[in-house]
Amino acid sequence: MAEEDDARIRILQSLRGKICEAKNLGPVSGPNRQRDLCTFCTISLDQEEVFRTKVFDKSVSPFYGEDFYFEIPRPFQCLSFYVYAKSVFQRDLPVGKVSIRKDDLCKYSGKEHWFSLHPVDPNSEVQGKVHLEMRLNEVITENGSLGQHLVVRIIECKELPLISGQNCDPYATVSLVGPARSDQKKTKVKKKTSNPQFEETFFFEVNSATLICWLSDILYLYRVDLWNNENLAQDVFLGETRVPVKILRNDHIHKAWYLLQPKGNGSKSKSDDLGSLRLKLTYIEDTVLPSACYTPLCNLLLKSPDVKPISASAAHILGDICRERYEAVLPMVRLLLHHNRFVPFVSAVAALELDNTQEANTIFRGNSLATRCIDDMMKIVGKNYLAVTLKPVIDEICDSNKACEIDPNKLKEGDNVEVNKENLQVYVQKVFSSITQSSSSCPPLMCDVFRSLRHLACKRFPGDPHVQYSAVSSFVFLRFFAVAVLSPHSFQLRSHHPDPEISRTLTLISKTIQTLGSWGSLSKKLSSFKETYMYDFFKSFQEDKCIEKVKKVFFNTLKDSCVCPDREVQKRAQGRKRLGKRNFKKRWLRVTNRELSYHKHKGKEALCTISVKNIQAVEKLDESAFNRKNMFQVVHSEKPLYVQAGNCVEASEWLEVLGQVTRCNEGRLATFHPSNYTSGSWQCCKSQSNSAPGCKPCTTTMLANLQLDIDCDRETERIFSFLSSNDTKLQNMEDACASMAVYQGPQREQEEYSKFTIQEPKETFQTLKQLRNIMEELQRQHNIRNDTAAQYGSL
Repeated sequence: MAEEDDARIRILQSLRGKICEAKNLGPVSGPNRQRDLCTFCTISLDQEEVFRTKVFDKSVSPFYGEDFYFEIPRPFQCLSFYVYAKSVFQRDLPVGKVSIRKDDLCKYSGKEHWFSLHPVDPNSEVQGKVHLEMRLNEVITENGSLGQHLVVRIIECKELPLISGQNCDPYATVSLVGPARSDQKKTKVKKKTSNPQFEETFFFEVNSATLICWLSDILYLYRVDLWNNENLAQDVFLGETRVPVKILRNDHIHKAWYLLQPKGNGSKSKSDDLGSLRLKLTYIEDTVLPSACYTPLCNLLLKSPDVKPISASAAHILGDICRERYEAVLPMVRLLLHHNRFVPFVSAVAALELDNTQEANTIFRGNSLATRCIDDMMKIVGKNYLAVTLKPVIDEICDSNKACEIDPNKLKEGDNVEVNKENLQVYVQKVFSSITQSSSSCPPLMCDVFRSLRHLACKRFPGDPHVQYSAVSSFVFLRFFAVAVLSPHSFQLRSHHPDPEISRTLTLISKTIQTLGSWGSLSKKLSSFKETYMYDFFKSFQEDKCIEKVKKVFFNTLKDSCVCPDREVQKRAQGRKRLGKRNFKKRWLRVTNRELSYHKHKGKEALCTISVKNIQAVEKLDESAFNRKNMFQVVHSEKPLYVQAGNCVEASEWLEVLGQVTRCNEGRLATFHPSNYTSGSWQCCKSQSNSAPGCKPCTTTMLANLQLDIDCDRETERIFSFLSSNDTKLQNMEDACASMAVYQGPQREQEEYSKFTIQEPKETFQTLKQLRNIMEELQRQHNIRNDTAAQYGSL
């Protein structure tokens, strides 16, 4: 049973951050050493590129401002950020790179840092690992004396890099390095694979006297080099590993995995100052235990909406002690959403906040637990709502790029402020109309929350007829639409950070939209503008008509929708032979809640359309099927559609999105074939019938709303992590409860006690004790699984 539990332990990794800016970029390497070239950045997991910024205009100190987030679906050794200079007539030229070992990522988590750029040396760009066995064999020589063979067996390699987007043709060389060198020996070349199986053994003859010297001197090494066979061109170095011969001194057989290293163990040559890169990184690695371990904590959190008062609940306590850590609320929100407990919880928390609100015009203005929960909920549930509502008009604004500057001090030479004002007014009207006509796209869950807020606000301030609107508009306009207009790339409305001029236009639109959508007298709205030019611009709008349009947003019938943006993929042509580059063609893949289609050019007519309801399975495809990585298949009523994603992150995202939109299909398969059908049989199970049932179970997909596909065990593990890191605050809260419950006189709260919301000390204390017991047991489960340390050299 323990072995089964261990098999269900998952290590889940994610990376969130921002490529902020570069400073004082040095000359690029190569023959063209100009300074002022257009530049861009890329992110690589080992040597696989998974993210790329747009190209920025000529500058030695470009501001990138690109946010990124992705799940990391595979093990990796190194995270690298590259700065390239864009070249028109030749390949892009590397300026420099920042490489961070996985083990060092925690040092930089959550804060911005400046990193010096280092030169990009092909011999240092390595990844993968090699499995070696070394031993000593005694042999009798031709003259009858006793001699020794040093034996090296190269078993296999894993995770070698792609070469020009394709699997490499690797081979290995092995030699003895030291004062007395040996001949180099070489394995056979393995074709088109990143995980070659070599299973080749090499012998090095040495006499006993020499062996004694070698076993005691660390200078004598086995060196194994990995290369990619380039046929007519120079072979490409893939990495090396060096193992001291003296490792056999105490054990005559040594078998282990070794990470491949840069040539010369990564020795760095002195280079010119290449500049620096400012990055913000948050790397998270969750060790997720079997579900049963999280049941007590999950149940305690899900009971929170029923606890009276709400401040004594486990979920409220989490928000209280992690007040400074905004990200701590997110896993709790996701957990409550998944179990349909979010609306009653946020209603109770909002009621508590309203009890402490004295004036209607300050309703939900602070950064409270209620506002943080609703902010996170809108980002999760309202993602597609934003795409449907704002993306078309945001694309128009960014692509047309009309001048909209109305600040007289910022006008360019030749600009006409009246023309700019007209351009800005047209954009504001389009954005505002898109929002006020968006009721058919608003998710029902958001409407449920807003309905509850209206009811609570009216109950708290019965004499104010406008409070029911201001309670909701402060979220919808100020915290949702206005923020998305200001930073469209952060909400996946644009793939990259806008140019400075477009960012300025979006800032002016965002300021106007949030004021148009707010409630209050015209004089109050106008006084909110510090700039005279914004004051004059806002007066050009008919405010009464805008207010009427806003009201309709909250009362129309509402329903949701879903769209996934286009991405470029490699699609395998139907009815071709198994191998060959011509069998794969570049296509643009698109998925909506109704159909999957691929197109020759982005935005053009579909070459093929597959109804979502006809999709029977969406699964990974074995690399051996077509000798290509990151492939998946869409099984439907006709021939399977085979697709290669751009990288491992995109492949994982395609599988997730397609799995979500097809999860409720009636004709979903229970099994599938992880390879293809060719030469009269399935390559995975060798079954000769084209219609034979699959040989592998299909991935289980949770039945849930598209936007709410949540890994509850992972979210509960994140909550446990936050609680554990704030153990001191939990103890302080317990002490505060004990003090308040015992001392019956006027409360003289200590400074640290005043930071907590404690209405009923006894109820809160009981919840804290339950939390403490659950956390201790969960920590014990982690400790049990961490006791067995990995043996050095194990996979």
